[in-house]
Amino acid sequence: MKTKNQNIKNITTFDEHLDSRYGKIGTIKRTNFEIKAKAFAIGEVIKEERQSSSMTQEQLADKTGTKKSFISRIENGHSDIQLSTLYRLLELGLGRKISLRIL
Repeated sequence: MKTKNQNIKNITTFDEHLDSRYGKIGTIKRTNFEIKAKAFAIGEVIKEERQSSSMTQEQLADKTGTKKSFISRIENGHSDIQLSTLYRLLELGLGRKISLRIL
């Protein structure tokens, strides 16, 4: 039977988990993971804002000149999105303002 201290030694941080699964920061595999994670996060923001505006994907697509399937792909993190499209969806389609910070 393992003691409490032995169990603690087996705990990894989230960063250690990412390093183990996707490689160290700067590797191609890790960079690809980070890109997909950011696309997913942007899609979640768009979905939340659309839902808080009581709009369907089809309504947002109609308002911004895109297709419902495109909105769905973005919200599910399965499509790259250009900044101009992000602007059109959030600012023109949903009436929100975009602020970009570089850390």
